[in-house]
Amino acid sequence: MDIIISNSSGQPIYEQICRQVKGAVATGKLKPREQLPSIRNLARDLRISVITTKRAYEELERDGFICTVAGKGSFVAQQDAELAKESSLREIEEHLTAALELSRQIELPVEELQNILKVLSEEE
Repeated sequence: MDIIISNSSGQPIYEQICRQVKGAVATGKLKPREQLPSIRNLARDLRISVITTKRAYEELERDGFICTVAGKGSFVAQQDAELAKESSLREIEEHLTAALELSRQIELPVEELQNILKVLSEEE
């Protein structure tokens, strides 16, 4: 499982982990019943606190993306692909709503916001 942590993103590390795991589930990169790294191993690999990793796994479990079996580890939960996609779409909407609100505060036209999104998508 490839997770990339950015210290300059402004987003908490546990949220970055959650977002990337949810995305991997939604796109099928992580399959149902696939075992995830242990909390300790992931923390070591990412060079972050075990508490941060534990918080991410707890949130993923609460949202139904993973399930934890005592003594065996954490696994990708069996779920409807549409449900995973819907969760990602909700998160995208939240981010776009925040961007729209910020653009309104500085009186940036919607067209300019669209141009920014277009430029960012072309950079990949």
